[in-house]
Amino acid sequence: MSSDTVTRLTAIGLLLLLFGLTIGAFFWMTAVPGQSHLGPLPPLTSAQSRLTETLKVDVTAIASRPHNVQYPRALEAVAQHIEQELEAVGYAVQRHPYEASGRPVRNIEVVIQPTSTNVKTLIVGAHYDSAGDAPGANDNGSGAAALLALARRMTDLRGRAAIRIRLVFFVNEEPPFFQTTKMGSAVYAKRLRQSGEDVLGMISLETLGYYSDQAGSQHYPFPLGLRYPGTGNFVAFVGMLPSRSFVRQTVEAFRKEARFPSVGGVAPGALQGIGWSDHWSFANEGFPALMVTDTAPFRYPYYHTTRDTPDKVNYQRLARVVSGLEAVIRHWPS
Repeated sequence: MSSDTVTRLTAIGLLLLLFGLTIGAFFWMTAVPGQSHLGPLPPLTSAQSRLTETLKVDVTAIASRPHNVQYPRALEAVAQHIEQELEAVGYAVQRHPYEASGRPVRNIEVVIQPTSTNVKTLIVGAHYDSAGDAPGANDNGSGAAALLALARRMTDLRGRAAIRIRLVFFVNEEPPFFQTTKMGSAVYAKRLRQSGEDVLGMISLETLGYYSDQAGSQHYPFPLGLRYPGTGNFVAFVGMLPSRSFVRQTVEAFRKEARFPSVGGVAPGALQGIGWSDHWSFANEGFPALMVTDTAPFRYPYYHTTRDTPDKVNYQRLARVVSGLEAVIRHWPS
């Protein structure tokens, strides 16, 4: 065999090896345990039907007009609504103020304390500000309303939970603060890291309310479309590479608890959309973190526009996702 032939065969072998490693890495990133729900959705339970109505009330209260540092009165009104709703069910609200663009802003937190102090912590969060002139009903009134619903539905766990559950409403997720030190979740995550608290992980509720049964309604950055469905009727669990175990654990638990379509996986943070929520801040501090989302601009046609209004949210499907997440959190192993 000639040296040229050996060289060509070696090059082909290396290319095949590289291709195989690439395919293997892709499936490693996108593989999650359990089986997504298939077929028609079951009828809403009576609890889910009631939840549908409360979610609509909260999304309407939070996201009927733009609310961010450009609209400080509206942002303050939303913060007060969240605090009043939490206080109404007996929580001691913790306000974490700081300054951004010369204005006072704050994160809002309540804690579901465990039976023992010597346990780990799970953080569940959502941002409550909107982008620019958008009312932000789906992004992220849906996430903030979902977090309020979880807080109300888990009041019975106070003092009885197996783990510490921190429920946090973050300010300033949207531009111009996105992925800066003034992002509310970045401020919170840095302080949490400095505290030395033992954290299981962080779940970010981000843009959760839009679903479509139409083929071709779902889009992805390349190459994710090769792996995931083209119909936007599912909820996605998304994390960066170091959070793979946390993502897999959460997806597996959701699929056991909820009869609702789901996908999950991890990817490098540089890939479009992977780090587009408050989980980014926690991952930067070394915590396992993921985003639960309807995939936002890859499905939602009104993303960051003035048409992101409460009538665009599918409250029945949002209620199904919230009830599934509640079961996941309730049964989280200590």
